[in-house]
Amino acid sequence: MAMDDVIAVILGGGVGQRLYPLTKERAKPAVPLGGKYRLIDIPVSNCINSDIHRIFILTQYNSASLNRHISRTYRFSRFTNGFVEVLAAEMTAERPDWFQGTADAVRQSFHHFGDYRSETILVLSGDHLYRMDYRKFIARHLETGADVTVAVTAAREEDASGFGLLKIDDSGRIVEFSEKPTGEALQNMRVDTSRLGLPPDQAARRPFLASMGIYVFGRKLLFELLNEDMPSAVDFGKEILPAVIEKLNVQAYLFDDYWEDIGTIGSFYRANMEMTLPLPQFNFFDAEAPMYTRPRYLPGSKLLDCRIQSSIITEGCIINGATVTDSIIGVRSRIEHGSRLEGVLMMGADFYQTLDEMQKEKDKGHPRIGVGSNCTIRHAIIDKNARIGEGVKVLNEAERWNHDGEGYFIRDQIVIIPKNGRIADGTVI
Repeated sequence: MAMDDVIAVILGGGVGQRLYPLTKERAKPAVPLGGKYRLIDIPVSNCINSDIHRIFILTQYNSASLNRHISRTYRFSRFTNGFVEVLAAEMTAERPDWFQGTADAVRQSFHHFGDYRSETILVLSGDHLYRMDYRKFIARHLETGADVTVAVTAAREEDASGFGLLKIDDSGRIVEFSEKPTGEALQNMRVDTSRLGLPPDQAARRPFLASMGIYVFGRKLLFELLNEDMPSAVDFGKEILPAVIEKLNVQAYLFDDYWEDIGTIGSFYRANMEMTLPLPQFNFFDAEAPMYTRPRYLPGSKLLDCRIQSSIITEGCIINGATVTDSIIGVRSRIEHGSRLEGVLMMGADFYQTLDEMQKEKDKGHPRIGVGSNCTIRHAIIDKNARIGEGVKVLNEAERWNHDGEGYFIRDQIVIIPKNGRIADGTVI
């Protein structure tokens, strides 16, 4: 099957409350990742690497930065029919409401898909970290003659209750669905995952099939499900999937590789920190399936008398006499002498300050963008354009789990300095 017969629809997510304050001023898919990327770059890059070049992104909250990133990043040749287009929720006479859920977002946007010839619609999530060749996924859908195919990952018992779980028969057809079961209901969802090709030892360790929230539908069937059979259903996972299992051929496709649902500050922080490992599970250093993002044409980073260990330093940084360990330093970051960063995700800056601007900030007693001198920062996220003064200590020694402070937040024990935040000289957090 030619991939030009496929339309990809990426669900941008809701308010993103669990990622607050990173989502205070931006849509969830626009949250920076790995120092220079955004979350949305992951599914879009997977599509491009799978020869799928017609991509819609559905969103409704704080979509300005997402629109800006997409328009500056993904420009296909004028000689192809490829595009990446953001569709924000629209108020119309027929539909005066916001998107009510994942299925409702696709339903309300369906009329935009009609301008393009396609028999297959690939529904993706905008907040997962993984690398998948969707061609294999769609091939499985066609080979089995499925009405719907669901991507699944094999899960261990200690993780399984956090997902929607599926049971399959010997042919790989899904016969049962249970949303985040516990106790006896969880045990009832055990499956021989070797049926989908998992080696016996792995199947024994991971006897549950978790839905990844990624689906392949025939276009005509999806339209009928959303507009005729279940016109009031708003969610794919909780409503559409359980209903279609009973009456249609719904197949499972096993994805046996790294996959992380970036749902909370804790999972987001861990996924980023794992990138600093010598052999990370998710590796941006893959020439065959690269992850794309906006080209910025920044100079190489300048490191003056620094000690850097197990860290990622992106372009355009100036680091002067600092110690950086197990950290990611985003584009255009400035770190001054004597500062120590350990386990820090520093997202960088959107622009450089001129020497005059920095002098004016100093005259007013305000810190400039970046990390000032003699700071100690551990286990923290520093969002874009944050200003941290001199002698600041960000340690969370009280081990607070969730807390809102003056100019900072703590979520999952991780201190977050929000976008454009300002921390005065000598502050201790």
